[in-house]
Amino acid sequence: MARNLFMLVADAFRAKGKPTSENARHARRSWKKAGQRKWSLSKTVLWFTLLFLFVPLFVIIIYSFNDNKGAEFTSVSLRSYKELFLNSGALWNALLNSLIVALSSALVSTLLGTMASIGVNWYKFRGKKFIQTLTYLPMVLPEVIIGISMVIFFSGIHMPLGLFTVFAAHTTFCLPFVFLMVNARLDEFDFSIVEAAHDLGATEKQTMFKVVVPAIMPGILSGFLMAVTMSLEDFVITFFVSGPGSTTLPLYVYSMIRFGVSPVINSLSVIMIIFTCSIAFICRKGLKGFAAGH
Repeated sequence: MARNLFMLVADAFRAKGKPTSENARHARRSWKKAGQRKWSLSKTVLWFTLLFLFVPLFVIIIYSFNDNKGAEFTSVSLRSYKELFLNSGALWNALLNSLIVALSSALVSTLLGTMASIGVNWYKFRGKKFIQTLTYLPMVLPEVIIGISMVIFFSGIHMPLGLFTVFAAHTTFCLPFVFLMVNARLDEFDFSIVEAAHDLGATEKQTMFKVVVPAIMPGILSGFLMAVTMSLEDFVITFFVSGPGSTTLPLYVYSMIRFGVSPVINSLSVIMIIFTCSIAFICRKGLKGFAAGH
């Protein structure tokens, strides 16, 4: 009896880790064969794409420590970082203007885009298809046309160009992106939970803020971050609608690089890369946890 029990335990330990079905064994063999392939077109394209995206970033990081103000790398130095933090007040003011415009326009465009997406998905009304098409129009139009049309509009209503006009233009430009992100989330939304909330006595307001908004929050946050990114990097529209005292970071960098790339710009780029990667990593973890909880 003891011997048989020992044999059963031994067989169990030997079988541990082995595939329990034919499908599992087939998948394991396929995975081993795939790992033995030394070359494939998809891997080559992937590596070339990664190099194309990240090599310029590493070049910027290296040249931020350049002691020479020109394009030639001479020696390693922290002089550009010292100049950035101690003698670059105008550059920090331009960055502050960009952050103010980006956060405010992203917030307003997120609110408007979320409400528009919920309204278009929930309700049926005349002109619904036309409004959907019209919403995507700023995404496909060249930025030059949007900038010129904005200038003509602001001139027609006699509004002086400044930070407010930049904010209004960026809100108009970012709104379709938020609408698209939230709309993609709503396409996967299970409306039966709304009916369940109504059956349990929830009002329309309670259903909206306690059921719908938490369920689509990953799409809302993604749209907000997308709007912030689009606003921070925009140059063409800002160039048309900015006025005195409303210079943003892209405009300031453009005015600097016309006389050569300064190492100070490289140093600021490194700081922004680190900050952006940190925010992306934190938001990725947070959105995955939030989505898993809902």
